[in-house]
Amino acid sequence: MPLYNRRPELAPTPAPAPLGLAELLSYVRLALQQQLADSYWVVAEVSDLTLPRFAGAHCYLTLTEQGTDSRGMPMKAQARATLWSQRFQQLAPAFERATGQPLRPGLKLLLRVQVRFHEQYGLSLDVVAIDPSYTVGELALLRLRTLRQLEERGLLERQKQLLLPLAPQRLAVISSPTAAGFQDFVQQLQEAPYDFALTLFPAIMQGDDSPASIRAALDGIRARRGRFDAVVIIRGGGSRTDLLAFDEYGLAAAVGAFPLPVLTGIGHERDEALVDLTAHRALKTPTAVAVFLVERLARLEAAVLGLGEQVVALARRQLSQGHARLDQLSGQSRYAAHRQLDAARDALRARAHQATQAPREQLRQLAVGLARFRHQLPRAARRTLAREQRGLRQRGRVLLRRFGRHHQRRREALLRQRYQLQLALERQLHRAELRLCQLSVNSEQLAVIRQGPTPGK
Repeated sequence: MPLYNRRPELAPTPAPAPLGLAELLSYVRLALQQQLADSYWVVAEVSDLTLPRFAGAHCYLTLTEQGTDSRGMPMKAQARATLWSQRFQQLAPAFERATGQPLRPGLKLLLRVQVRFHEQYGLSLDVVAIDPSYTVGELALLRLRTLRQLEERGLLERQKQLLLPLAPQRLAVISSPTAAGFQDFVQQLQEAPYDFALTLFPAIMQGDDSPASIRAALDGIRARRGRFDAVVIIRGGGSRTDLLAFDEYGLAAAVGAFPLPVLTGIGHERDEALVDLTAHRALKTPTAVAVFLVERLARLEAAVLGLGEQVVALARRQLSQGHARLDQLSGQSRYAAHRQLDAARDALRARAHQATQAPREQLRQLAVGLARFRHQLPRAARRTLAREQRGLRQRGRVLLRRFGRHHQRRREALLRQRYQLQLALERQLHRAELRLCQLSVNSEQLAVIRQGPTPGK
């Protein structure tokens, strides 16, 4: 018989049965529905946007926000969002009326969203409302920031300091060749009694590519600026949304720093674009620019004609006074002529006796003067040549100093551009490294989910 009674051995606890992926994701969906509120107000930036391609289609957005994680490392939060067809038809027009522009990538929005999780499509957000007042404030701050940058660089007043010629007739025009505003501008000038030489520099006047296209046209004009009196930037009428390109900082700065006077006729409705503020003169429409140029020549013509009439009137008065004075002098001259004739006869008789001696003395004096001049002429020529050589050397030194300063400024500009390119490359590499880290973490999490729970734990 054993010394002690053995306890009965307990049967091992069976491991829980593994869950299917659909069942696990359904648990996640139920947990989210129980823990989250019905909707939330969220601030995010639109990084990508897919507009409806036909009636009844939906709008899909990608929302992002730059932030930091618990370790202080930069992190980019991102989520998919959906504007269903019916809500898009209500919210999009209201947003455009309030802000002056449509929904587009790059905008920062305040949205009311509902969190949705689907086993097949994953996590997404349903947009139920958009507060346009938040975006209006962001756009106003951006415009104010750009305006301050232009003011700090002195680009708001630089164009105003340029002198517009009295008769600007050689015009470099930046516009779309098919735009109605350009056709109206040309027709208005053709109907004027003055001759204008127009050179069109085609550019895209609407959309995201518009600022770069207009700056390229300005660069083309800069290379030939000696052939033009002024630059005209014109665009036909459009909504506030169509004119957003003319608030871009790079374009406004390029206009403000341009060496020729720039006239704008952008066709804006109420507010002035930043390009209008940096230009030499801003007019409302292309037709208004043409009228301004024609009226400037008309005023110059009127001034010249007025001066001509004054010259004619003055000449007539002087001619009348000259006739009266001539009559007076004619009487005096006849009396004086008789007296001078008598005196000349007496002098002629006296000089007749000296006629033989005087020519010889004069010839001798002329010969002496000619010899003196012949000796002085080489010395004067040498002094003049030396003075001109000194002037040429001085001008050469001035040109050399100017070339050195220009070379130094160009070298500094190239160094700044190289530094900006290096900084942009480092930023791109840093973003790529962060994205690779995020993909690595996501792949590890996916591998853990695929392996499932370990039996016996």
